[in-house]
Amino acid sequence: MAKKADNKTNAMRILETEGIPFKHMSYETDGEFSDGVTSADVLGLPHEQVFKTLVTLGSDGQHYVFVIPVEEELDFKKCARSVGVKSVQMIHVKELFGLTGYVRGGCTAIGMKKPFVTRLDESAQLFDEIYVSGGRIGLHLCLNPDDFLKAAYRAEYADLTQ
Repeated sequence: MAKKADNKTNAMRILETEGIPFKHMSYETDGEFSDGVTSADVLGLPHEQVFKTLVTLGSDGQHYVFVIPVEEELDFKKCARSVGVKSVQMIHVKELFGLTGYVRGGCTAIGMKKPFVTRLDESAQLFDEIYVSGGRIGLHLCLNPDDFLKAAYRAEYADLTQ
């Protein structure tokens, strides 16, 4: 007998294993990249509560993950200071899947292939719940920001945006 397909993502399995409460929301997609603002609009979510995950390379050769509101832009100097390096730069999108196990538009700091130090924008503290990608395009997870910090690797709040 064929095994039933598991529609859970790695991020969802980790949250369940850790006993961290979350909800998930999804929408139909053709599997192509959709930016965070568009995703928020499709799901009817307030933009300030929807966060995107950005992966960078630090001047020390290590990768760092920054999670910021979908309408905001990274302040690279603030990001570098938050992880104690001289500078950070965005990785090329072609590197994303091999590095994290996630595709552009479906990347989350929870359950990446390798653990990377993560910073969540301090604005997340304003909300009881935030929305982050769930590990595939068209899927979002809703959880408490403090719980997000527990689930992501070495995660802390920081001032990250311009």
